[in-house]
Amino acid sequence: MDLSSEIRRPAKGKWEFIMEIGIIYAIIIIISTLLGAISGMSGGVIMRPVFDTVGYHDVASMTFYASVAVIVMSLVSTWKRFKKGMDIQLGLAIFVSVGSIVGGMLGNVKLEWLLGMFQENTVNLVQITLSVITLLFALLYSFGIFKSYKVNNMFLVFLTGIVLGGMASLLGIGGGPINVAAFMLLFGMSMKDAAGYSIITIFFAQASRLVTTTFTSGFGAFDLAILAWILPAAAIGGLLGALFGVRLSEKSVRLVFKMVLVGVISLNVYNGIMLFV
Repeated sequence: MDLSSEIRRPAKGKWEFIMEIGIIYAIIIIISTLLGAISGMSGGVIMRPVFDTVGYHDVASMTFYASVAVIVMSLVSTWKRFKKGMDIQLGLAIFVSVGSIVGGMLGNVKLEWLLGMFQENTVNLVQITLSVITLLFALLYSFGIFKSYKVNNMFLVFLTGIVLGGMASLLGIGGGPINVAAFMLLFGMSMKDAAGYSIITIFFAQASRLVTTTFTSGFGAFDLAILAWILPAAAIGGLLGALFGVRLSEKSVRLVFKMVLVGVISLNVYNGIMLFV
């Protein structure tokens, strides 16, 4: 994948381009990770469709940048939540995180395969379609349509981690909405608790995705200079999101979750339509 394949790169020098797109990406990432850290969505679910709309980079690059931002955000957010006294079921967190590592690797392999077999627009459409389906499920669950359970079997917890990690890596969205819904559905958590576990799971899923990329295709196809904007922006968003998240009520977190879901579903549908225009 060559940088010359970028979708709408301006006719400017390299550093002028990096400055321009870096500022745009930084704004997108701060807002996305702020809302993602509050609601447990990770921010990737917001970033990816917005990156698609901006249209500066190809699918693989946008997925990579979103993954890096999500890792930084989840690391900062989790650290801040622990400092604020977040309680955690260690066994649940370990098994679902290990599962998400395996799932993250499998999801990345699947994405690489799709990019090698099909045209980029086809892969993008697959990602958009699966994203909309999972987001609709999460939105429906947030209205209390489905019954909650209390799963205690650690093997099932591990399998849950594989599925969630695989979806997060394949779609490049961090997996947050489906994570939160799954933790509430399967483990009977409140939305605030589910948001905390979701962020932990997201970190391991996305980290494993980058490790897989390191030993397969590598990072030579990506413009790494843009990370100078992405890394601090994600850290700022994760820090602010964690601060707001521990202070907001359950009702407020649920409202943010629903509002973001509706907005992201609408944006994904718009991007899907634009692929055919």
